[in-house]
Amino acid sequence: MTPEEQARQVIDKKLEQSGWVVQDKNRLNLTASSGVAVREFPTSTGPVDYALFVDGMPVGVVEAKKSSEGENITVVEMQSSRYANSIFKWVQQDYEIRFAYEATDKLVRFTDYKDIKYRSRTVFSFHRPETLRALLAQPDTIRNNMKHFPELDETGFRACQVNAIRNLDNSFAENRPRALVQMATGAGKTFTAITAAYRLLKYAKMNRILFLVDTKSLGEQAEREFLAYTPNEDPRSFSRIYGVCRLKNSFIPDGTHICISTIQRMYSILKGEELDEGAEEESFADFITADSQSPREVVYNKKYPLEFFDCIIVDECHRSIYNVWSQVLTYFDAFIIGLTATPDKRTFAFFNENVVSEYTREQAIMDGVNVGEDIFLIETDITKNGARLMKQLIEYRDRLSRAKRWQQMDEDEDYTGTNKGKLDRAVVNPSQIRAVIRTFKENVFTSLYPHRKEVPKTLIFAKDDSHADDIIQIVRDEFGEGNEFCRKITYRADNPEAALSSFRNDYYPRIAVTVSMIAVGIDVKPIECLIFMRDVHSRNYYEQMIGRGTRVLALDDLQKVTPSATGNKDHFVIIDAVGVTKSRKSDTRPLERKPSVSMKELMMNVALGSKDENTLTSLANRLIRLNSQLSNTERKQFERRIGAPAGKIAENLLNAFDEDVIRDRTQANIGVIEPDDEQLMEVQKNLIKEAVAPFQNPDVREYIENVRRSHDQIIDNVNLDTVIYVGYDTQREENADRVIASFQDFIEENKDEIIALRIIYDQKYADRPMAVEQLKALYEKLKAKGITIERLWDCYAIRQPDKVKRGTMAKITDLISVIRFAMGYTDQLTPFADRVNYNFMQWTLRRNAGAVHFTEEQMDWLRLIKDHIAASLSILPEDLDLMPLCSAMLIFLNDMKPIWRICVISKVFCQYFILFWNCNNNINRVIAVISFGNNGRHS
Repeated sequence: MTPEEQARQVIDKKLEQSGWVVQDKNRLNLTASSGVAVREFPTSTGPVDYALFVDGMPVGVVEAKKSSEGENITVVEMQSSRYANSIFKWVQQDYEIRFAYEATDKLVRFTDYKDIKYRSRTVFSFHRPETLRALLAQPDTIRNNMKHFPELDETGFRACQVNAIRNLDNSFAENRPRALVQMATGAGKTFTAITAAYRLLKYAKMNRILFLVDTKSLGEQAEREFLAYTPNEDPRSFSRIYGVCRLKNSFIPDGTHICISTIQRMYSILKGEELDEGAEEESFADFITADSQSPREVVYNKKYPLEFFDCIIVDECHRSIYNVWSQVLTYFDAFIIGLTATPDKRTFAFFNENVVSEYTREQAIMDGVNVGEDIFLIETDITKNGARLMKQLIEYRDRLSRAKRWQQMDEDEDYTGTNKGKLDRAVVNPSQIRAVIRTFKENVFTSLYPHRKEVPKTLIFAKDDSHADDIIQIVRDEFGEGNEFCRKITYRADNPEAALSSFRNDYYPRIAVTVSMIAVGIDVKPIECLIFMRDVHSRNYYEQMIGRGTRVLALDDLQKVTPSATGNKDHFVIIDAVGVTKSRKSDTRPLERKPSVSMKELMMNVALGSKDENTLTSLANRLIRLNSQLSNTERKQFERRIGAPAGKIAENLLNAFDEDVIRDRTQANIGVIEPDDEQLMEVQKNLIKEAVAPFQNPDVREYIENVRRSHDQIIDNVNLDTVIYVGYDTQREENADRVIASFQDFIEENKDEIIALRIIYDQKYADRPMAVEQLKALYEKLKAKGITIERLWDCYAIRQPDKVKRGTMAKITDLISVIRFAMGYTDQLTPFADRVNYNFMQWTLRRNAGAVHFTEEQMDWLRLIKDHIAASLSILPEDLDLMPLCSAMLIFLNDMKPIWRICVISKVFCQYFILFWNCNNNINRVIAVISFGNNGRHS
């Protein structure tokens, strides 16, 4: 048998698998099937190897070649084109040969001549006859449709998303089969992909799109986002317009337009096998590398042929899957879109270096899409140096069953130096874990988040499930908390999805321990601390892991799970307990190079001539963080005063050391493609000069510092010492004295306003709103000096702990308490709410001891007054518009005259009610007594 005959045997088989009946021309019977492939069919330019007939009409040709001709297969395209334009013998009807294939026993290429600038492409096998029939019935091809995408409605999109979608449109229009979307974690890759999918279905007239993930949890997350998506141009949700299905077995329902599947499940579907859901739980990164397994062999599946999907979107496509699972991706005759935050060289190669979006994490931080990180180091002796166990009777533990036994060691156990990798795997040292966790506990409310009342949402990365279990037990023990406080969220844990949902949306757990389930891809926006108790050597994997903390979150959403938060999430903290930040090799520039230097000092350094990368990059990071804290009004004011937005100033500082920006500017300035080093340095010098120009103006520096001080209370510096000494506890008293002294100076500077505030205690209730406004204005002045009620309270608690009581602080009202304490009116610093509660209790006891007793409904109303006073110091007429308060007041009307009852139906009732009670001097009396005790006057 000749090589060409061998090739034809394979080609015959592939045609038959694809639904074609293969015939010799002498046995021709076009009614035998809807699709017939006739060998050696005669044409005006010679016999074509195979003529393809659909419903009796010739529609395509196949040119067959031996395997060795594969390297010249593109040359054969001209031969296929010649036959396609020839006259087919015996055919009397009008026809058009639209489809052409070139095939060997190893390779199949396909061309649709209706495509504008048609181009051949490699396909897994032949298309089915019904597919060609459907293509013939369509008014145009998908590739032609993609040349006419309408303009994107940009409402609700970030600039990086608009850029990615537009570039995708252009890539599709150019018939580029693969495109890579590189966007930083949190920048909205999935939202971008869903928008692209919607446009492909609606405008390109695609039939089905496969959204491919590598873990079940990522599939569930993608499904939620598809179901929640609503396009700008249609009020209906995506799922109301197109069918969305996350595959849970080997069946794909009819009417499905978006199939969400793990790559494992899609492989099993193509093999016609069922898949245990457990195989979808773990990421490839945990158990596989690109070189550790030979590629999986995918075979033709007539139920789901190669044309079943028109496009494949691969989420987290940076994973090591291409050598192992590439046939799953290339089986379908589909465009492929890759989504990743951290591509590597193989990723670029797989997508033919067609990068339609490059949006780095650094750019995302600069734009306020992500938040940056601080790094806090915890170094222990055993973590750094390891240890040695001398031969002795020692306790052993079974890794899986956790059963313990005492046994004599056969030899010394050394896990120092190059053997340190044994720690937490072959050797477990509970003291090492405890030292790290205890140090974190001691610093979380002092160095890291000093004004929090609960542990910030914290994620701990463990080495494996056994290590995770050890960490969880020690965390619960050290914090003195129960099971719900700290939970394991790994693929092997019970119901990890429910635990993940609780970690994302509920108060508990405060701390989660994971191995890899939340390490990549999964969004938990409230995370503010990442503790690394495992080292990571992959740059991409490390970048993905720190991406878990980089999501932005508004104050209202943050307070849903962390109630004591007082501002938007503007940074997160990496607690490095294993040296991971030093061992990694990352292309991402850490923006914070000088965490111990204040912003004021950085600006002064620049003004005095410092132009090094560390100084300018750190200053840019401070401006980015400041910009994230400003309100829209403050941002506009900043731009008016400085002449440019804070984000733009930060961008200029970073661009001065961005090699791509420097090269682009040089090329534009001097008009050369490859500038030399001297030219690049000259342009960089000018970029630096432009970037630092605003900081030469002392008024600009002063303004930025004043804005910063009104938002930042403390910058937590990273302590590089060992666990023997962590933090800055020895300086706490000095810092407290400095703040208290500043407050005393503030009181002296504003003595007139302070004296005027005696109105609050001495004047009648009706005049109090004016004093409240004065108090608010005074507090704004105090905040402008970088001092808040919380900070003052902490400082007095440090210096006079026996005289300061902790409690619920309401800022404005507690300013009264702090002023009275500082001025010596009282020798105890107590929250104003506590004083109100005590006075209320005493007053109600005295009233109820007489002949007239308050009813329960009346007591409820009085409690409302009490709570409102504790927070606001007064009750204004507009406060009575609040339905609970206004409704509760009606209870007091039972004994009133009819005219007052009639007033209830009018909105002016509340105004009359206040006037009535003020005239009788009763409500004034009640509120004064509740506020200050005794006879309503301060003591």
